[in-house]
Amino acid sequence: MAYEDRTYHGIQDGQENPRGEEEEWRPARILVEKPEFGPTERTRGVTVLRELAEPEGGGFGWGYNGGGTSAAAAAILADALDLGDPDKSGIGYLSDSEDDVLSQLREDFCDDVLSQLCDHWRLRCGVVLRWSLAWYLQRGITELPAALTELPPLQSQT
Repeated sequence: MAYEDRTYHGIQDGQENPRGEEEEWRPARILVEKPEFGPTERTRGVTVLRELAEPEGGGFGWGYNGGGTSAAAAAILADALDLGDPDKSGIGYLSDSEDDVLSQLREDFCDDVLSQLCDHWRLRCGVVLRWSLAWYLQRGITELPAALTELPPLQSQT
């Protein structure tokens, strides 16, 4: 699959987004959007390309390290690395055929990235790919997912 630039946008109810008594709780969502640079451009409207599907065994979460964070990491990494279905590829949190390398990648992504995020966040796909490549290289793992063999070019905003 050719590289498609995209932004992952996480939205969840939490302490920084209090609900009134009449408002209903909503599950956390991860949208895949066409990239826009900065809040000024995003105010003109964001194009949502798709929404990442929650795993059957539980919902997404972040800002802590737990099952919801692992589920979110699996969905983001599977999408960014073009692995397909998280459970079938072995990166899924509740997968029967969990791959040892991919599960450690997922859990380290939880620790390093997702556990640090607030209720609303955006991550560019290139950031996820470069973080993943660094993770593989730090461990001396030379067998890389295809998406990491040719990273997208860096774009400077001048």
